[in-house]
Amino acid sequence: MDERNKDHGQIHCHGWEVTMPGTIKLYTIGFTHKSAREFFELLLRNNVRTLIDIRLNNTSQLSGYTKMDDLKFFLGAIGDIAYCHNLELAPTEDLFKKYKNKEISWREFGESFRKKLFERMPEQKVKREELNRACLLCSERDAKDCHRSIVGEYFQDVYGDVEIVDL
Repeated sequence: MDERNKDHGQIHCHGWEVTMPGTIKLYTIGFTHKSAREFFELLLRNNVRTLIDIRLNNTSQLSGYTKMDDLKFFLGAIGDIAYCHNLELAPTEDLFKKYKNKEISWREFGESFRKKLFERMPEQKVKREELNRACLLCSERDAKDCHRSIVGEYFQDVYGDVEIVDL
């Protein structure tokens, strides 16, 4: 009897496991209000393979355990998780400042950032397969208030079969 494991895109048939093309599972995470233990346990529990850092500034002292060099080390040592910093998936500094200074609304920020993603075409560098079990990192606690949700939705629009899970 065949049994589909939707989380892993696999079919189990008479003891054989066959990987089938299926939905991409793309995670997002913000580190604010998370201890290092909680942060890394969430990544490990969800079998994240690559952390894609989409912050404009990933070397600030405010980043704590998520400062770029420290984070690269911890990810590799704790979970053999790859790390990359991708500024094409970050808003411009000017756009980010306008939103933080309340010069534009979240809706306006989202529209401008989506337009910028469309111009940059990040799917040409970040292929569909690379997104499976990848996790977009930013600082905001809640994805609905963060550009990582816009990036996830962009990849959903481009590839169609992307499930976004905020950790």
